[in-house]
This record gives sequence, C-alpha cells and structure tokens, in this order.
Amino acid sequence: MSTLAQILADLGNTVSGYDDAKDYKFTQKGLDERKIPIYYDNNHNIDKNTIVTYSVALTQDHKELQRVKSLGLTIKKYNEIIGDIVDMFDTIGVSGTHGKTTTSSLIKHILEQSIGQCNYFIGAGDGHASKDNKYFVLESDEFNRHFLAYNPKYSIITNIEKEHLEIYKDIDDIRSTFEKFANQTKELVVACGDNKEIRKINFKTKVLYYGFNNDNDIIIKNPVLNELGSSFDIYIDNTLYGHFDIPLYGKHMILNAVAATIICKNLEIEQEKIQAAFKTFQNAQRRFAIEKIKDTIIIDDYAHHPTEIKVTLEGVKQKFPDKKIVVVFKPNTYSRTKDFTNEFIDSLSIADKVFLTEIDSNREKQEDYPGITSSIITDKIEGGEIISEETIKKLEPYKKEVVCFMGCASVAHLISEFKKIL
Repeated sequence: MSTLAQILADLGNTVSGYDDAKDYKFTQKGLDERKIPIYYDNNHNIDKNTIVTYSVALTQDHKELQRVKSLGLTIKKYNEIIGDIVDMFDTIGVSGTHGKTTTSSLIKHILEQSIGQCNYFIGAGDGHASKDNKYFVLESDEFNRHFLAYNPKYSIITNIEKEHLEIYKDIDDIRSTFEKFANQTKELVVACGDNKEIRKINFKTKVLYYGFNNDNDIIIKNPVLNELGSSFDIYIDNTLYGHFDIPLYGKHMILNAVAATIICKNLEIEQEKIQAAFKTFQNAQRRFAIEKIKDTIIIDDYAHHPTEIKVTLEGVKQKFPDKKIVVVFKPNTYSRTKDFTNEFIDSLSIADKVFLTEIDSNREKQEDYPGITSSIITDKIEGGEIISEETIKKLEPYKKEVVCFMGCASVAHLISEFKKIL
C-alpha cells in the first residue's frame, strides 16, 4: 500500500492514508519523503472526489472502510489501480512464488545505471514513477490472484510452488493462474525452465526459458559461490554471452540475476552495462540485510516460506562458513504454519539454533485454526524454543555468531531489543 501511495503521488495525485498501527514501519520512509499524511483516527476530512483503495488486511466491517462507504466514495481494488498504471508504460511484470523483490530490484538498478531512470513498484516499500519514463518494473504478486489485473509488455516467472493455500485449491490451481498471467503478457515471457510446474504451462506468448539445466534457451554454467558473492557464465544458443559477478549469495540469486539479464538484453541494454550494474547492486530492504555490531552479525530477511528460509540460510553459510547460525523466525499466518509444518521444520533445521515467535497474523483469526501455534514447529526441532521481546535475553549466549531474523511481518522490535543486549 505504501508503494502504491508513493507512485500515485509521483504521478501527480493528492494522496493520504489511514492506518490502525501507529508504530513506525520501514515502508513509511517513502511516504514521509513525499509528505503523504497518515491518519490514525476516523475524524479526518476526506474530499468527495477521493478514490479509495485498501489493504486486504482490513475486513469489510472495518470502521474506516464503513465510513468511506457511507460517504459514497468510489472504492477500487488495489490491483485494479495498479492495472491502470501498468497500461501507461512498457511494463515488466516480475512474478513467481519467490524472488520477485530481488529480481525487480535488479532490473530497476540495471535500467537506472544504463538509461538513467525507470518507474518501479517493488514490494519492499520502494516505488517511484514519472510520466516521462518509458519502462515500469512491477513486482506482480499472485496473492489473491492480484496479478491477473495486469497486462504487462514483458513478464518473468521465477518459480511456481505451493503457497497461499488459503486462497488456491492446490498446485494445479496456482499453476493455471500463472498461466493466465503469462498469456496476458503482450510480447515476451522469461521463465525458469528448471521449475517443473513452469514447464507444464501452455504458453501462448513467446517464452524464453533460463536455468542451470541443458534444455533451457539460456543456460547458466560454471557457477562459483564463495564468501564474496557468486559468479557464473551465461550461454545463449550454446555460445558464451558473458561472465557475471554478483554480490549476492546462493544459486537462487544467480537465477534471479539471469532473469533480470535476459529482460535487459531484450530491452537492448549492452552486456557491459549489465555486468557493471551488478557490481554496485545493493538488495532491497529486508533482503539479506547485514549489520555487524562488535562480534555479532545480524541479518534481517523477509523470508517467510520454507523454500525462502532454506535458500537464505544456505546463503548465510556461503557468506559466513566459519560461524554458527542462529535463526529467529516470526511466522505470519496460521494457514501457512499449518500447511507447511514439516517443510518449516526441515528448512529451519539448517540453522544451529532455532527460535520462533508466536504467530503474528493480521488477516487470520487463531480460533479458526485450533491447535496451530509456533510450538508445533519448535517441538520437532532439537533445542527449538519460543522467543519474544520480553525473553530476548535467550540470544545472549550467541553474541559471537550470525543471528538471522526472518519473517514478512516486522521483526524490527526484536532486532531493536537484541541490540540493547549487545
């Protein structure tokens, strides 16, 4: 919602917001920079010509939503407004169960470094738009089938896995929804051919497959993963296109970088400019964000699906091979905890020590999921424990290790309390 507000303001609209929560979030920075007001009561004036959109975190009986309805204001779905913006530009829609934010951020960075500027909507709270720009990089989320409101010129599918099973019936339902999105793409789809679900899609739009496997159109060879980052070669039609170095960790990050490269190559960005841009890339907020305090390494990461946790922890091992890894994970929905209990256990067990907070959900009620708590995970992990802001001292023995705070809900308070101990 913050990102959408920023873009609408940049395009010349008068924007304001309402929020129940008064605590500062990292997504608020762009709002403050644009002087977009945020109201926390239901008494502020709203112009009769205001168009209202709202987060799915709000229920239909929410008092502010009820107020705008009583005022007779126009209400549009969040993704419908984005769909209107998409049609104004040559849009690159970045989709996939994982990797959307990093891949979008990579494309944005390459375009900014090579042609000066582009419009972008990235889920880490980053957004900017100008009517003068040609390209619009859009993180295209499958949650609630939002991305079906978009008709981009180019699109990327990074991977397809089970996720949001509170919305989708099964993996076939998820895949068929991605297929609809792909076939709404006007010119080119760039898709990871290593993913078996992507390979089942009946593409009507032109598709280029990329990946490590030899049956792809664009093949990744000679990957090297070390403490400084990752490097790899890209082959197109069995011919070396180029060698690339990225300051990112894990094979999944190589895949993200290759997807961004293919898109930018098709936008006629020179290989040398792509290579140079990678070397100065800094990932989006809360994506493998590293901070060192004395002997402690703190990592803040958005990972909240078992696959994301797994590849992130493997990346931590690549970056810090000589340190123990402690993970503090904040689950954010009861449904995901229920649907992926065993997968969470397997992924989190990569760490040397595991802590979970209690589940923090703003769109689900605990009474609808009896017996689903964080303990169903920690009880199955040797040494697994529950932690909170009040019990943050449990981390005190791990001052000389890597402590990873993970989750899509805010973990800033936990990190802040841990820093007080340090």
